[in-house]
Amino acid sequence: MKLQGCRLQAIHTGQTLDEKYQIITMTPALKIGLFGIGLEAYWEQFEGLEKRLSGYVDVVAGRLKTFGAEVVNMGLIDTPAKAFEAGHCFRTEDVDLIFLYVTTYALSSTVLPVVKRAKVPVIVLNLSPQAAIDYEWFNRLNDRTRMTGEWLAYCSACPVPEIASVFNRSGIPFYQVTGMLHDDPEVWKAIEEWIAAAKVANIMYHNNLGVMGNYYGGMLDIYSNFTLHCAVLGGHIQIIEADELSFIRRQVTGQEIKDRLKIFAEAFDVQPDCSAFELERAARTSVALDQLVQKYGLGSMAYYHKGTGNAENEDTMSSVILGNSLLTANGVPVAGEYEIKNAQAMKIMDSFGVGGSFTEYYAMDFNDDVVLMGHDGPGHLAIAEGKIKVKPLRVYHGKVGNGLSVEMSVRYGAVTLLSVVETRDGKLLFLVAEAESVPGPILEIGNTNSRYRFPVGARQFVEQWNVHGPAHHCAIGIGHIASKIKKLGELLGVETVQVC
Repeated sequence: MKLQGCRLQAIHTGQTLDEKYQIITMTPALKIGLFGIGLEAYWEQFEGLEKRLSGYVDVVAGRLKTFGAEVVNMGLIDTPAKAFEAGHCFRTEDVDLIFLYVTTYALSSTVLPVVKRAKVPVIVLNLSPQAAIDYEWFNRLNDRTRMTGEWLAYCSACPVPEIASVFNRSGIPFYQVTGMLHDDPEVWKAIEEWIAAAKVANIMYHNNLGVMGNYYGGMLDIYSNFTLHCAVLGGHIQIIEADELSFIRRQVTGQEIKDRLKIFAEAFDVQPDCSAFELERAARTSVALDQLVQKYGLGSMAYYHKGTGNAENEDTMSSVILGNSLLTANGVPVAGEYEIKNAQAMKIMDSFGVGGSFTEYYAMDFNDDVVLMGHDGPGHLAIAEGKIKVKPLRVYHGKVGNGLSVEMSVRYGAVTLLSVVETRDGKLLFLVAEAESVPGPILEIGNTNSRYRFPVGARQFVEQWNVHGPAHHCAIGIGHIASKIKKLGELLGVETVQVC
């Protein structure tokens, strides 16, 4: 297994914070299978054709390696016997995704045994070596055998309908990238997005999601089917008691608290009215949270504490926001209000490298045609506009206790919203929207607060989003990545709906 470590970055400077703060998660490296197809009968007929087409496959292999995945290249498959061998090899190597490069006409019998045995998603690459054949040069060759060989080198589109027919009749899902092998940025952007989506699917499959506490009673939209999540997205859901965090918290040393306070001072803009008592309380809990995450190998978490009169648990759970914000910025996104679906959405966004902060819309500004969105609880440091402010709150509205909270706006520019929706027919759905985070006045109340402008306008966005029945929470990330999320949905068998 390859260790993937994430370090907290001081986004405003780009500098790494205290190296002692490092959350390690275990995720096997992504493996990609690659094979090209050709027809053995051609090789004796057309001199140099096999070598030429094999070279095309090598070009693709070289480019795939630049996208950060291990490539298992089976080369040019030109007989059914080789197809069976390749299928066994891909299965043994445990590849996560297969790219099939159609180099020329080839029999579908050289394809089906490979993908049927491997049982992973297949991307069909229909890539011509150039934009077009040089017709004048071609027709001057005056050698019909040579001309036919040259034609066959451009014949990648020919067997794709045959392959598609066999895949459809065999119940094998497949996806296509059509274009040119060289000088075609659109092709390689699509391929890179498929690999990025496969990486996220791989992360989600191996993710340990911790759930601590219980649902916010009566918030019916957030109730969710744990088994469904494991069946569709993969991973394991670890149920944790608040008592355990309180127990770990007792063992935290004074030195650990001092070290964590230094990290707070570097990571946050701590406001002058934050008391030393509250900062030390939050630091103690932050250290305990890290230890809890390491104990269970958590890659994400959802939590909510109603309170039962246990003073120690209230002390613990009312001081988690700063620690959970650090975790969220370090590859362990934390969702409040026990929102399992949104913890998954946040993990997906974070795994794409775009953040994934907990949010909901709460008001509309019709003068500026924007939607105001935010939430109390943890924020994502890595996508904040400047340093996150830490402020004391005398009351956590609708929740037990009081203490320190964080205030931030999401970085100005392109953003993507993602909601993992549980549908009426018992399925999961990805609901997506692209927008812009724009400057302007916000509510400075110690929460995440941002202003978002949507291409369809605020009114239409809200209505179109609501009609699909999401929970009222969603995850926000920077950049426009709807196309990547759609590809992830294809790999996982999850429908994706983009409202704008």
